[in-house]
Amino acid sequence: METYEQQVRKELDRWQRQMQRSPSLPGRLSKRVQDRVNRIIPEKVHQAFTVAIKQMIRAVLYGAGYTNPAPQPVQELILTEEKVRSRIQFYKTATATEGAITGAGGLLLGLADFPLFLSMKMKMLFEIAALYGFDVKSYPERLYILYIFQLTFSSQQYRNANYPVMANWETYSHNLPEDIHSFDWRRFQQEYRDYLDIAKLLQLMPGIGAVVGAYVNHRLTDKLGVTAMNAYRMRLFKV
Repeated sequence: METYEQQVRKELDRWQRQMQRSPSLPGRLSKRVQDRVNRIIPEKVHQAFTVAIKQMIRAVLYGAGYTNPAPQPVQELILTEEKVRSRIQFYKTATATEGAITGAGGLLLGLADFPLFLSMKMKMLFEIAALYGFDVKSYPERLYILYIFQLTFSSQQYRNANYPVMANWETYSHNLPEDIHSFDWRRFQQEYRDYLDIAKLLQLMPGIGAVVGAYVNHRLTDKLGVTAMNAYRMRLFKV
């Protein structure tokens, strides 16, 4: 019978292959469609998304608005990941509820969902990092959180470019540039917006906004949680 760690290593191996696979034809076509959709989405929606992302980036880097949970060294991986899954489930329920409420409220509340959803996802990542024993007071660890976020919500082409940085984080983090603006924030924003624009646009539509908001927030929070677990497993196992 396989041990829990052996099962986890197999899951991690599958995830790592997914992060490095070549972009699929449907993925490339989807990107083209998204570029066209971006041109017809109202500019005020784009601006709201951009402002929310910029504020989130600033808050994560400087710790503003986020508690810094104490790191909990991993003793038994299975026990650690029971706690991690519990927090992910909590945030899946919370973001789904928030998405349903704001989605039912029309355009103004639908736009309010975006920064609220961002904040809740980031709080979840801070908690997950601490549960795996990483100190989120550290600037490199907060930057790693942004990379997890970026890896989850981006095109396959962008994943291919950023996965090697995360796979070699211990080396990369020792040589971080002092100027935080050297990070490609503009690309970060655009990739995230492209990933979510259609779903979030549907959430603004009367009648279906509540259902779409709950479903999308629940699904995306789960996806982010899975990425975070594997990103930290990779560092624990140093593979």
